[in-house]
Amino acid sequence: MAGGAVEVAAALARRFEGLCLSPYLCPAGVATIGVGATYYEDGTRVQLTDPPITRWRAEALLLWMVRTVYLPSVLRLCPGLDHPDRLAALIDFAFNLGSGNLRASTLRRKVNARDWEAVPAELRKWNKGGGRVRRGLTIRREAEAVLI
Repeated sequence: MAGGAVEVAAALARRFEGLCLSPYLCPAGVATIGVGATYYEDGTRVQLTDPPITRWRAEALLLWMVRTVYLPSVLRLCPGLDHPDRLAALIDFAFNLGSGNLRASTLRRKVNARDWEAVPAELRKWNKGGGRVRRGLTIRREAEAVLI
């Protein structure tokens, strides 16, 4: 189940995060590189003064984050997941918003209660940035909701 979920989650991240080989500030003001990476494998935070990376390095970093950070986190927080697409949707959610937001959410409670009819609506609530509805987040949450 995890292998397919990793690939689908990575594809979602690629689609919605885009690719930038030089460090930049994301909309939340956090230094980011590659496909939404804010830190490297050794835990070092991305700095705007870091050198550019290659496409290969960006892809390796993305897959590392999905496999070793977000997959285990989602499995720990939502142990009842029963389908790779559902797992992928929640991995992408955590990738985008952080595992802490998943941990504290009603979304997680609905997932753990296996209330699958309510989960898409809970996902769709997470479409704001800076207090405003963001079109890109609305589209991303919809892409995740379809997988539920």
